[in-house]
Amino acid sequence: MHSRESIEKVEREILAPYASCSADSRGRVYQIPQHPLRTAFQRDRDRIIHSTAFRRMEYKTQVFIPHETDHYRTRLTHTIEVAQISRTLARILRLNEDLSEAIALVHDVGHTPFGHSGEDVLDDLLKDFGGFNHNRQSLRIVDLLEQRYDAHPGLNLSYEVREGIVKHETKNHFVSDEFHPDEHTSLEASLVDSADEIAYNAHDIDDGLSSGIITPDDLRQLGFWKYMQLGNLVANLSEEDDKQRYALIRSLLDFMVTDLVNETKLRLVQHNIESLNDVRNCKVKLCGYSDANAIIVGDLKQFLNEKLYKHQKLLSMADWAEEILQFIYKKLMSDPSLLPKRFKSMLAKEKQERVIADYIAGMTDRYAVAIYDKLQ
Repeated sequence: MHSRESIEKVEREILAPYASCSADSRGRVYQIPQHPLRTAFQRDRDRIIHSTAFRRMEYKTQVFIPHETDHYRTRLTHTIEVAQISRTLARILRLNEDLSEAIALVHDVGHTPFGHSGEDVLDDLLKDFGGFNHNRQSLRIVDLLEQRYDAHPGLNLSYEVREGIVKHETKNHFVSDEFHPDEHTSLEASLVDSADEIAYNAHDIDDGLSSGIITPDDLRQLGFWKYMQLGNLVANLSEEDDKQRYALIRSLLDFMVTDLVNETKLRLVQHNIESLNDVRNCKVKLCGYSDANAIIVGDLKQFLNEKLYKHQKLLSMADWAEEILQFIYKKLMSDPSLLPKRFKSMLAKEKQERVIADYIAGMTDRYAVAIYDKLQ
């Protein structure tokens, strides 16, 4: 039977010298006894999976409103896909799979209902109070809002996982002095950023095709597909042929993952990365695509932005989300007694605006709609 010590010993033997070993974790804010069977990062993963915020992602929008069909990705299924890709990348590069998985599983728990539309609404409502950022909200959830232990607030995750939350790449950058802004994250955390992009690039194409917003004809115009030599797949692709669509998405995933692995290996050699300290002090990004393929992936992202994310159907959803969340926020600001008991108790120590944002951000899509109807 493996003990924690034996697992830590195996890590030192098989992981790359620049990987993050569990035994070398920078620790937790609140010191707790080590577990006899699980490493620090395994415990983090388990705490995340059992959290309320993790379960709520099942009913939070990724791109499409999940109740429209059972087939679209939700925030939770996207998260699971990111975790799978992260583990694959970590294993190939001899990095710590448990750390990458933990960061992947927690990276989106701070997302609002209705996807990025909801985040934009809260950011605007809180513009005079520090704004809203889902990375900061994820950290707030694991440090404060999850209440599961008598000994400490939050989940009390390790430094490395919390750092991966704070430094996860988003359009609105969140900086915390606790996590050395000039220091690079572990490679495990960097892989999660890449896995997140890989997952949504491929799977948003999949959901876009399923929805009919993206058509096979749209894909036939993309130089991306020609470069990948997927002409036959695209030529035979039809809206009724699920198998061809799945084959296309598999090929796209394989293309991005393979290029990322090869380029990351090359950069590790080019920059003489031989330790975790080398990773943290390196002046360039170590995880990424080759120059040529970075342009191709960038073109795909631009295509998705113009063809899918700005489609009238999704823009209408954004307007609907704005109406719901603005109404709830303003109603609770005018009458905070309507807040649940737990959140009302937080008002003694926290600004009302932030407490209401905590409450709204934690809502699932369907719960937000129910509260909107209730408060009418």
